[in-house]
Amino acid sequence: MLLSSVEPADAARHDGREAAGRRRAIQATASLALVVTIAYLTWRILATVNLAVWWVSIPLLLLELHAASGLALHTFSLWRIDALRPVEPVEAASSRVAVLITTYNEPEEVLLPTIAAAVALEPEHATWVLDDGARPWVANLARRLGARYLARHDNADAKAGNINHALQHIDADLVAVLDADHAAYPNLLRHTLGYFDDPDMALVQTPQSFYNEGSFEDVDLRQRWRRSSERRSYHEQELFYRAIQPGKNRWSAAFWCGTGAVLRVDALRDIGGVATGSVTEDIQTTIRLHRRGWRSAYHNEVLAEGLAAATAEQYMLQRHRWCTGAMQVLRQERPLTGAGLTVTQRLAYATTLLGWFDAWRTLGFLLLPILVLLTGASPIAADLRTFAVAFGVTFGLQQVALYLLGRGRSPPLIATVFELVRMTPTLYATMMLLRASAVAFRVTPKGRLDPDRLRGSAPWLLIALLVASLGSAAWYAATLTGLTPITYDPPAVAHAAAFWLAGNTVLLSVAIVRTMAQRFARERRASYRFTFDLPALLNGRGCRLRDVSLTGAHIEMDEDLAPSGARTATHTLRFNAAVADQRCIVRSRERLDGGRMRLGVEFVDDDPVGRAELALWAFRQRPHGPRDSYGRQVRPGGLRAA
Repeated sequence: MLLSSVEPADAARHDGREAAGRRRAIQATASLALVVTIAYLTWRILATVNLAVWWVSIPLLLLELHAASGLALHTFSLWRIDALRPVEPVEAASSRVAVLITTYNEPEEVLLPTIAAAVALEPEHATWVLDDGARPWVANLARRLGARYLARHDNADAKAGNINHALQHIDADLVAVLDADHAAYPNLLRHTLGYFDDPDMALVQTPQSFYNEGSFEDVDLRQRWRRSSERRSYHEQELFYRAIQPGKNRWSAAFWCGTGAVLRVDALRDIGGVATGSVTEDIQTTIRLHRRGWRSAYHNEVLAEGLAAATAEQYMLQRHRWCTGAMQVLRQERPLTGAGLTVTQRLAYATTLLGWFDAWRTLGFLLLPILVLLTGASPIAADLRTFAVAFGVTFGLQQVALYLLGRGRSPPLIATVFELVRMTPTLYATMMLLRASAVAFRVTPKGRLDPDRLRGSAPWLLIALLVASLGSAAWYAATLTGLTPITYDPPAVAHAAAFWLAGNTVLLSVAIVRTMAQRFARERRASYRFTFDLPALLNGRGCRLRDVSLTGAHIEMDEDLAPSGARTATHTLRFNAAVADQRCIVRSRERLDGGRMRLGVEFVDDDPVGRAELALWAFRQRPHGPRDSYGRQVRPGGLRAA
């Protein structure tokens, strides 16, 4: 059985292979969509461009051509997502292995679970905490949990420099790299080291998954109308990590994503270490590895979990950094034209790096209906009924093909909302391609800690576009009643633009509301709180555990059993035999119906080993874990304390 973390009953279905009939149906749909798109665009170019209003018709045609190129690149990338057969797990390491945890300013609540889980990995390895913050408490935490500690005198080249500094001091053939917030599953090494039996293998990347449900990137798709309690969620990064990256295996073009990866030290030394020329050192390093003939693989099994961007601000900061790094890589590495890469590797990199320019297409599709309604210009010189049928069939096929190619991991409307949210920082970042100025590395904040609990603020561009859309809708209504100096000829074009505008307005409104939603505001607590419904004991009396973090918990119990007395009184909370008893004080009380009481307790023990046990137990017991490449829930398996 390959995936030991999956329940045995499902093992046969979790071999990473896609049903052949399903794959052929997806490929046929994508091929049909491409053929129809080519025919449609040929007709558009030859027979429908209204050059009398070229300033509207040419941009519209260019936007459609850009959309078609995106479909072609996605078809290439997602044609087959199971080309690589996973290797068998290893029982013992044949090479010297080190796990590197990079950290800068993350709090203990974020860092502790990562160190504890890394030390608990099998087979034998050394765990190193690479602290660019040079914090004494991190050194003490690493020592208490069984890890080694390394700091440096400066922060030159940020994360890349931190790893390069470590490579000069550690004794290892292979290194697994984890961000400070990514807690590894026990099988991270066992399920990836086997790939390195190939002497040309330089890199094995695994999917990034996230345990902080309810983050800004997480959308709950639970079907309440079916009275289903099963959590069905969409995560903004699912398409990339569970479909696009696996598809790159076909061309040995999967790239390092910063965390959850294992790399060969000799390969890194062959290219002079981790690349330091951009703020996305991971993809830049991979390009250099591929140019030197090294291979990469993507192991499509969740083997670590981290923290997704919790707020809109964190989300936009992270996407701005990623896009900025992509522009730096395009300038410095020239992966589309430079020597050393195969044609298929160039196309694979083009899919990822050029995808950031989709923000300009999104902006264009937002502006065009406004322009049409304000000026009365008709960008189409063709019979409108014929155009409506041709456009409708083509657009519909494109959307179906993209959805199927993404294996259902990118619902169009939800994906468009996220595209709108990241549009503003992405537009700014793509302008980096035109200038070579240096950009400082900005760490995405981890943990939501803010005593003021501020709401997010919407990007000014989205607000401006919403105001312009509403204003053009009013202008459209006024024009229909003869109150403006323009006329719509033919009126059907204006009606179509108004319909288009209405859809844009709804999507803009949803994006703005999401960025400003209170539930994505910063929280007072820095430690993520896992939701539970499990039995526990408070002072030996039965209660129900409702949620828990490294700093406290909420429990419910009968009011007559609840402790009374001073707020400073110390109590004992017991989860089960796997976790040491937690000493706590009661911070809040809330009376519930039926003679029940809800207590908020704060843990007062200062033992990192005890907190590590609690963290690993919480990861193991939480009800909603990650899902495999087909959307089925998997269990972390034997996470254990160091």
